[in-house]
Amino acid sequence: MTDRVSRRLDGRRALVTGASRGIGAAAAERLAAEGADVAITARTLDAHDHLPGALTATAERLVRHGATGATVVADLTDEVDRARIVPEAVERLGGPLDILVNNAAAAIYQPLAEMSAKRRRLMFEANVQAPLDLAQAVIPAMRAAGAGWIVNVSSRAARPWDGPPFELGANGTVIAAYGASKAALNRITNGLAAELHGTGIRVNTVEPRAAVRTEGADALVGSSVPSDKFESLDEMVEATVALCDCPEDVTGQAFVSLDLIADWCLTVHGLDGTPR
Repeated sequence: MTDRVSRRLDGRRALVTGASRGIGAAAAERLAAEGADVAITARTLDAHDHLPGALTATAERLVRHGATGATVVADLTDEVDRARIVPEAVERLGGPLDILVNNAAAAIYQPLAEMSAKRRRLMFEANVQAPLDLAQAVIPAMRAAGAGWIVNVSSRAARPWDGPPFELGANGTVIAAYGASKAALNRITNGLAAELHGTGIRVNTVEPRAAVRTEGADALVGSSVPSDKFESLDEMVEATVALCDCPEDVTGQAFVSLDLIADWCLTVHGLDGTPR
């Protein structure tokens, strides 16, 4: 086994959303370690009011790997604001995008019987409309190049509960609206892949088997999820990055991170690209 980084993404350009912390920041760093130039986007450039991490901190890590890094501050829930993300990323990276990772998400946990229309709209705007808008923005250049990779980060919450009786777990039904938005994202991913099959553009989703220990997950679920149900950030990123470099016939699928790693016999690497 070698401890050298493969640099398999040399010459490619990527955009990662929700990259100020968590899975997005980690995926952006790993893409940079593998040789890609990476544009990152989130709502705030510097520190968040309640959570650690910032676009500026992620950008500094990209540069350490020798990548060109570009930051685009935008609100994905605003249709006009998010329309600038891809054009600005292309301009700042110096060319069209080869990879799009739609990681950003709005997760509002509340019983369905109490959730306002405003909150439902916000989640679907961030989790469904924004990923599709960004995909539509990158598709023309990917189609012209004959290749492209779109990876949408989904969630176990997209799966319906069997029942009755229903075994809801510690959080009850509060994840149902969020899960519905992710189920919609899975279906759009599959449909988009079917439309684009034969163009060289791969479109897939990846989700953790249960949960990934990130700042956001800690804030949302805290101790309600047993520690043995969490997978490492490195594992989730390994599966995500694998789909950023998958063969043309791998498209339209919804992958579970740990299953993909096992099925493809992948070695899990750190964010610097070296084997753990």
